[in-house]
Amino acid sequence: METKDIIKELRTQKGYSQDELAEKIHVTRQAVSRWETGETLPNTETLKLLSRLFDVSINTLLGSPRKLICQCCGMPLEDSTTSREADGTFNEEYCKWCYAGGKFAYTDRQELTDFLVGHMANENWPAEQARAYFEAQLPNLHYWRQREK
Repeated sequence: METKDIIKELRTQKGYSQDELAEKIHVTRQAVSRWETGETLPNTETLKLLSRLFDVSINTLLGSPRKLICQCCGMPLEDSTTSREADGTFNEEYCKWCYAGGKFAYTDRQELTDFLVGHMANENWPAEQARAYFEAQLPNLHYWRQREK
């Protein structure tokens, strides 16, 4: 789905007219109309306001152009699993289990690996195979690369 369709769908789901949406995010009705026709896109600051208002990530507003994964544990991110900052805004780098309210849950990669193996291993993915996978993948994620510098 394109940004123009997403904005219109979210606006109508909330029951807002173009005028009401414009007033809530401090733009003109014409700006909202241009977004919904695909003539223009909201700027970065407006995308942040729309994200807060509609409670969706900026990635969702832009039509999910990139597949987001948690940069701590590697889990695919959806709006419902994406972390939030202390002010409630989305942090599109981490899942809500690894990072919430401005704090990281894991500071030790081995602790996270043990947790993931304990929850992900099953009869189709034995613990030793899961452990090897996470031990190979986690060091490539931004959070762990930064911690090991």
